[in-house]
Amino acid sequence: MASVLGIEFAPLNIPLHRRLEMLAVVKFIFCFMFLGFGCLFLSVYLVLCTKYYWVVLLYYGWMYYDRETPSRGGRRHERFRRWVVWKYMRDYFPITLTKTADLDPSYNYIFGFHPHGIFGAGAYCNFATEATGFSEKFPGIKSHLVTLAGHFLFPFYRDYVLQAGAIDCTRQSLYHVLKETGPGNACLLVVGGAPECLEAHSGSTTILLKERKGFLKTALRCGAHLVPVYSFGETDVYDQMPNPEGSMLRTVQKNLQRFCGFAPTILRGRGIFNYTFGILPFRRPIDTIVGAPIPVKQVDEPTDEDINKLHEIYMRELRCLFDKHKVGFPAYKDKELVIL
Repeated sequence: MASVLGIEFAPLNIPLHRRLEMLAVVKFIFCFMFLGFGCLFLSVYLVLCTKYYWVVLLYYGWMYYDRETPSRGGRRHERFRRWVVWKYMRDYFPITLTKTADLDPSYNYIFGFHPHGIFGAGAYCNFATEATGFSEKFPGIKSHLVTLAGHFLFPFYRDYVLQAGAIDCTRQSLYHVLKETGPGNACLLVVGGAPECLEAHSGSTTILLKERKGFLKTALRCGAHLVPVYSFGETDVYDQMPNPEGSMLRTVQKNLQRFCGFAPTILRGRGIFNYTFGILPFRRPIDTIVGAPIPVKQVDEPTDEDINKLHEIYMRELRCLFDKHKVGFPAYKDKELVIL
């Protein structure tokens, strides 16, 4: 490994499989960060500056016709979910998925995923692809990654996201999957959402959950069982600039979050040819543990008492899941789950 001016460069004689793993992660990160706006700008350019404007106009017609799909169960493609690229992405970190209990396919489920991390690589790789064998581990269960509705507003990019089985996070969307399409469905919700990115420091076990109760109300109304999920290492793949509560940086981040809907972070990763800086995640393991289901009886109009009671049960089960499995990870065995 060569070092120049404090920058550690990757050696040239890296095995081919590691090169392919790197390319898979480059694809994931650049698609996540740039593909949506890239497709938007490309469509504007084609309309205003080329003779192919009619192609884009036809697509916009299709996009309008297809506008309800993200809230009607999505449009998953198994070939996309089983694409070999996702296996290389899995091996880059690596990412693992551990089952602790069987899931009965005669019920529907809401998976509560914690923590968000920066890009939610564990959530995507485990539940939006078959890289870690979700369907083999949970036969008869169809997973749906729940994401922001804004992802489906970008032309062309929306179709890319839909192929993974993603749906939008509206109430209509969740009710359709959990009540109208029969049993055997699982909606994967990253409960802390974008604000939790601000807590994604290496080694952090802080999650946002105390005031997050909407998914519990949905579970009660739909009779969907709850499944707590904790992903060890999700916050480790980037180093984020310190932003304690009350600091100027945290204040600016919160204000930007209210304005644009996502939490901008100042982070450090690695590059394609160096290990010192860049926007790619570090090669650090992500181990996702899926807990046992929490039975939920359907209540058409749940009261605050119903929701609060289920909330206490869910937090207790999540904490038990964390405490039981943290001993298997040296970096976490002495830590406690912090719930804000």
